[in-house]
Amino acid sequence: MTASTTLRQVIGLPQEPPRLGESVLIMIDFQNTYRTGVMRLDGAEEAVAAGARLLAAARAAGTPVVHVVNDGGEGTPYDIRAEIGSISAEVAPVAGEKVVVKQFPDAFRATDLEETLKDLGAGRDLVLAGFMTHLCVLFTAQGAFGLGYRPTVVAEATATRPLEAPDGTVLPPAVLATASLTTVSDLFGTVVRTVGELVDPVPVA
Repeated sequence: MTASTTLRQVIGLPQEPPRLGESVLIMIDFQNTYRTGVMRLDGAEEAVAAGARLLAAARAAGTPVVHVVNDGGEGTPYDIRAEIGSISAEVAPVAGEKVVVKQFPDAFRATDLEETLKDLGAGRDLVLAGFMTHLCVLFTAQGAFGLGYRPTVVAEATATRPLEAPDGTVLPPAVLATASLTTVSDLFGTVVRTVGELVDPVPVA
């Protein structure tokens, strides 16, 4: 079996990822939600570490950063008023970095994310990282594409969880993540495997 030509190739869309310093970094749902309890993800710790390296590199390059959090309401694992729903300390916002609150997988839906990007004077290139690969990362990439942006997902800075497929089999996280990232790279944007493919890694103090 050979791979099909991607829709990006058919349409003539760019295949190369952008320069980090010429993009906006969107950190999606890097919440403690995914590091403990019912929503804990295999690979979350590694993804947070990669996200911290990416964030440090973006700040060093002067790249605008936008943080996105999902608010599921009080008493849920997504309660942004509680420690469980807070952004993890390793990737927490600093002064001047906008935090966008969402309630749908697509971070552009019913939020001020697009307005924020316009206020930042952002171009069309966005770099995405965060949780979960098959939901908020994928659907935010799709939403960005639909609005005319050029999203790039950093694979090692994402993670997801095992899910039961319609045929009753269980998809391991790596399989689900790979399928989701393949969907992105078929049309919605580009995918890089590591932070180092965008920049030379910057040590995190």
